[in-house]
Amino acid sequence: MSTPTVWGEGDRAVLVHGSLATGPEEWLAQRPLADEGFELVVPTRRAYARPGPGEDFLSDGEDVARLLGDGAHLVGHSYGGLVALVASHLRPAAVRSLVLAEPPLFAAAADHPAVAALVDSLRALLRTDVDDREFLGRFLALVGTPEDDLPAELLARLEGMVPALRRARHPWQGEVPVAHLAGAPFPTVVVTGRHDEAFHAVCLALARDHGARLRVVEGSGHEVQLAGEPFNAVLRDLWQGR
Repeated sequence: MSTPTVWGEGDRAVLVHGSLATGPEEWLAQRPLADEGFELVVPTRRAYARPGPGEDFLSDGEDVARLLGDGAHLVGHSYGGLVALVASHLRPAAVRSLVLAEPPLFAAAADHPAVAALVDSLRALLRTDVDDREFLGRFLALVGTPEDDLPAELLARLEGMVPALRRARHPWQGEVPVAHLAGAPFPTVVVTGRHDEAFHAVCLALARDHGARLRVVEGSGHEVQLAGEPFNAVLRDLWQGR
């Protein structure tokens, strides 16, 4: 993991990015919170900091656990939500609150038809012998971020990150800890964009079965953090104990 970018001073919050991203790029819309008494610690996970093995929620979780210091709020988007779950399991006493934004914790709702279909589609895509550009377009469509919504310059950058995703430890390739949430010493909020039946089903299951509070932030598809203030309001209310 690279040396994290840090914005602001005050109560620590560690923001963990998802696949096909760097930390500062993914969380730019949250930077205004650094002017409200929060220290935003924004790492770029190993696979996206330098060429090498694919992303791995287990090793990344160990990295993030060390960033919690004496105590921090923890936020994870998409694959970063799996990382945040691992970190919160490793150091629950250091977590002040946990936000999971559309995590691909498919095991939580494995019996839901839309979840099963999405997992099958992702597995099939990973077996397909296509170039990285074609893979990128298909993957974005599956997770609810159509490539037509993204500028060509950004798509070119994302294409360079595809190997880290193709070589990843995928959500079904290892146990993601979740049972600890029900009795955790910290509150958990799960955020859904309510744009996709599979991701919404996962978020509902986390709220129903694991004690998370459900929040809805619509308008940005899977990239709920890009909604800016509506997502920031969820964080602000939680971090200020409202």
